[in-house]
Amino acid sequence: MLHDRIRIFVEGGRGGDGCVSFRREAHVPRGGPDGGDGGAGGRVVLACDPSRRDFGALGASHFRAGAGSHGEGSNKKGARGKDVRIPVPPGTLGSTLEGLEIDLTSPGQEAVVARGGRGGKGNRRFTTSVRQAPRFSEKGTQGESGWIELRLALLAEVGLVGQPNAGKSSLLARLTAARPKVADYPFTTLEPVLGTLEADDRQIVIADIPGLIEGAAEGQGLGHEFLAHVERCSVLAHVVDPTAPETDPRATYEAVRTELSGYGAGLDGLPEVVVLSKADLVGDREAERLATDWAASLGNRVLAVVAVSSATGFGLDRLKTTLLGAVPEEAVEVSTAPGTPAEDAEFEGEYAVYRPAGEGGFSVTAEGDGSFRIEGRGIESLFERFDLGNPEALAYLESRLREIGVIAALERAGFESGDEVRVGELEFDLH
Repeated sequence: MLHDRIRIFVEGGRGGDGCVSFRREAHVPRGGPDGGDGGAGGRVVLACDPSRRDFGALGASHFRAGAGSHGEGSNKKGARGKDVRIPVPPGTLGSTLEGLEIDLTSPGQEAVVARGGRGGKGNRRFTTSVRQAPRFSEKGTQGESGWIELRLALLAEVGLVGQPNAGKSSLLARLTAARPKVADYPFTTLEPVLGTLEADDRQIVIADIPGLIEGAAEGQGLGHEFLAHVERCSVLAHVVDPTAPETDPRATYEAVRTELSGYGAGLDGLPEVVVLSKADLVGDREAERLATDWAASLGNRVLAVVAVSSATGFGLDRLKTTLLGAVPEEAVEVSTAPGTPAEDAEFEGEYAVYRPAGEGGFSVTAEGDGSFRIEGRGIESLFERFDLGNPEALAYLESRLREIGVIAALERAGFESGDEVRVGELEFDLH
């Protein structure tokens, strides 16, 4: 069974706390503060691994990175938390907790999905000309955490689509070295199968997508689960059985086209080659006549109409030439050989730019019970990093709030000394 979708919980490691320490050595007067910084928390990273086929081998649904170590005296910085790397197959799609898109296609590509918390500063970092012996430090912050969903879109240049029992699996077996299940009943293919079409100077990957029935885009049948695997294809090979009894081949063709259009993602706009299968059942001459009639009626909607027989080999050489010519050369370069790092990969990293919203990135609201609420990511992080039970830490925190403009905003909102202030889940009287 192909595990092509997974939902996992990822959590970056907490940052280590800064240290409060003073240098005390014989014959060294005025040693001063020497508390080191805490180490940053580890990250959760997706790593593209060409040996993985799907998400079935992950095993766990929760991935937590290591916490950073606390700072120590003698200006020793804590060690960084250990990263957790999750191997995923090429073709993995998703988004990070920050909303950045993930698209891993080449071996060696990585994407950070949960960043670790920041390490706290030691007391040495708070030394100034008027604060020469600070007895407080910062606490490390929590890492990012949450659920993310990953999905797999197979890396193939050509997608074989069509209704069940149209002959896609037999065709794939003749065109490539793949050995899909072949039988004379519908739904023999229960998951996508990949094969490589070899030529003298190039190769292309072909994916056999399980049969599509009417209503597949809304979730009926089996094929709807695998329509996402067609998204990366450069060309569609639409296999139609013109010999199926009690069915209208043109109606079945249009039904599949309707499902591709209903799914979206531009599938109905992909270049298309129509393959009339099972030519051996009607004879080569009749098969050629059918192909000519289909080509005349479809016109420029398709690249070509080719009649083939997987049993006798009729038309297969022409189909190979047509598919090789339809797939752009640059599309083939996407399929990096397993174990080979992608050369000149442009996926070096992604960056998000945060700009403060409102007044300095925070807001002050007077609540009905006489208290005041301060909201803002930066302000909440500031309170998270300090011990509110430490008078020196509180004094430093108040000076930072004045510098940022929070105290002035409180006063404009009607705040008076001693009123209750709320930040996140914290409630305290501010004097």
